[in-house]
Amino acid sequence: MKILFAITFAIGLSCPLDAQTSEDNARLKKALDRFPAADANKDGVLSAAEAKAFFNKRQEARAKGTQPAKAPQGGEKHVYKTVGKVELPLYLYNPEGHSPKAKAPAMVFFFGGGWTSGSPSQFEHHCNYLASRGMVAITVEYRVSSRHPVKVEDCIEDAKSAMRWVRSNADKLGIDPNRIASAGGSAGGHLAACTAVVDDFNAKSDAQKVSARPNAMVLFNPAVGLPSSEGEKSDRTRGPMKNVDPFTYATKQQGPCIMFFGTKDRLLAGAKRYQAKSKEAGNQCQIVTYEGQGHGFFNHGRSEGKFYDLTLKEMDRFLVNLGWLKPA
Repeated sequence: MKILFAITFAIGLSCPLDAQTSEDNARLKKALDRFPAADANKDGVLSAAEAKAFFNKRQEARAKGTQPAKAPQGGEKHVYKTVGKVELPLYLYNPEGHSPKAKAPAMVFFFGGGWTSGSPSQFEHHCNYLASRGMVAITVEYRVSSRHPVKVEDCIEDAKSAMRWVRSNADKLGIDPNRIASAGGSAGGHLAACTAVVDDFNAKSDAQKVSARPNAMVLFNPAVGLPSSEGEKSDRTRGPMKNVDPFTYATKQQGPCIMFFGTKDRLLAGAKRYQAKSKEAGNQCQIVTYEGQGHGFFNHGRSEGKFYDLTLKEMDRFLVNLGWLKPA
């Protein structure tokens, strides 16, 4: 981390900082690949100014100690797991008039941020929408490296714990245990996919007889099929990166999957490799692309909400085709 920080800002010697971006500077591109959350305006391009602000903020947060993630508004808070003194919550959004007898489908969201930052508030609007359509929607807080001493394996463990908690409590929550989808953006999309195909990284406190596997996946520019997985080691993981890449396990039987990508997103190529491998194994795996868009284009509030609305409609259509929702 310290080495990358020093390298990234050494580039300011040859030309003004404002003139440098990840499109024309290899070191900034490397920083963007490793820390997507540094792209503050979510345009898929990292400027030196954005990188400097991001790393300064990380250092300040670590100096101050663990900071809680931003909680979404309106969700019903439940603690799904405790690690030491750290309580990990998730937030439920129920349809109007929902009851434990409802047996409604559910979707569990994991936020993005490069396994480093982010908060469950990212998918607050998606949850409100799905609740209005009759689904139970859930957004999860999991441990990230800017707030906890964790690696990617720990993030996967938390995601699987959350899925197991939801399925274990399905009767109390009015959820159909056979209609639970995982969802997420970027690193959160990676975690959502990992719950479907990665067998390792299970918490000892989990009821491991309960499956963490989703019955469907809705992934917003997920980090799958990463070039870094070809190497043996990464400072973000304890073991080889390939061990935490869903691409390694893409031939496993999975529920139906839909992925959303901008055509300018650097992660699209890896997703296409994942799709090909998954479909060859007989799985249903669809990619919907949006011309000219970069990473994070789908988020609420971006581009006046245009692509949030478009991806929301495609997600709705996907769920209608599964028979989980009635046509709008």
